[in-house]
Amino acid sequence: MVKRLVVALAMVVMVGVAGVVGGYAYWQQRLDAPLTIDEPTLYQVPSGAGLNRVVGELEAQGIIEDAWAFQLMTKLQPQDLPDLRTGEYLLEPGMTGMELLALFDSHDVVTYPLTFPEGWTFAQMREQLAAAPKLEQRTADMSDEEVMALLGREGTYPEGWFFPDTYHYHLGMSDVDILRQSLERMERILEEVWAERDDDLTIDSPYEALIMASLIERETGAPEERREIAGVFKRRMERGMRLQTDPTVIYGMGERYEGRISHADLREATPYNTYVIDGLPPTPIAMPGRASLEAAVNPLPGDTLYFVSRGDGTHKFSSTLREHNNAVNRYIRNRD
Repeated sequence: MVKRLVVALAMVVMVGVAGVVGGYAYWQQRLDAPLTIDEPTLYQVPSGAGLNRVVGELEAQGIIEDAWAFQLMTKLQPQDLPDLRTGEYLLEPGMTGMELLALFDSHDVVTYPLTFPEGWTFAQMREQLAAAPKLEQRTADMSDEEVMALLGREGTYPEGWFFPDTYHYHLGMSDVDILRQSLERMERILEEVWAERDDDLTIDSPYEALIMASLIERETGAPEERREIAGVFKRRMERGMRLQTDPTVIYGMGERYEGRISHADLREATPYNTYVIDGLPPTPIAMPGRASLEAAVNPLPGDTLYFVSRGDGTHKFSSTLREHNNAVNRYIRNRD
């Protein structure tokens, strides 16, 4: 009798163990099941959401079939739960449930590019930020002064202080995040470039180098010309000649500029018009790239004092006023 009871109890235990093992295997099978999608699908993890909410939404959207299997993890394996981060995730066909959890845990969110070309103004940068999809707009109703104060640079004129490049953002980031990245990058690069400057410059500070670089950036898009233009500006300043660069006239005109500069515009006394003022304008006039910054502090030696646009993005450089006038006749007035 006792022997039969022992055998019976053993069978019950075996059945129970088998059931537990089988149940665990089924649970793992459901976690490893592929997502029920046929094409790449974007899913947004809401701010502050936990795993139970996320898998519930995924099941409701038909992306997974067994939310309970994931929810069970919060009880049985809480140490394996993903560290959820707000943002958008790209779910691929064939991805398993466990791979989905690994994706969430990786924080590999979908990002969007945002490009600020070299030579743009701060106003253009702000327009680009305002048009960026899915980027939180915190500065839309702020003045330039308020933006700089928010960035910890109260009293700083913003022009030129933001480095032009392509930045990447994800859902949950704001325009302030991009502005701060760009500002801190420009400050870092300017410090690096200034440390490698020539000894005999006519500019005396990193800020003057930033101003000079902005003039170079607006004058040419030809990389090989940047140092030569810097050399022209340096020699003109050494000789007490005005810089006479058209981009400063345009910047001083502001919104009045409509694509052409008249003789009256060249004579107008604005703080930026280098046909009227001596030396550099009071602030940068655009966002210079690294190459223009490097040119500003390492101008090309030579004897040229003038340059005029050839109309193809490059310039004709001259050493004398007579040569320059001939170049103007050829390239501007179309006379040989």
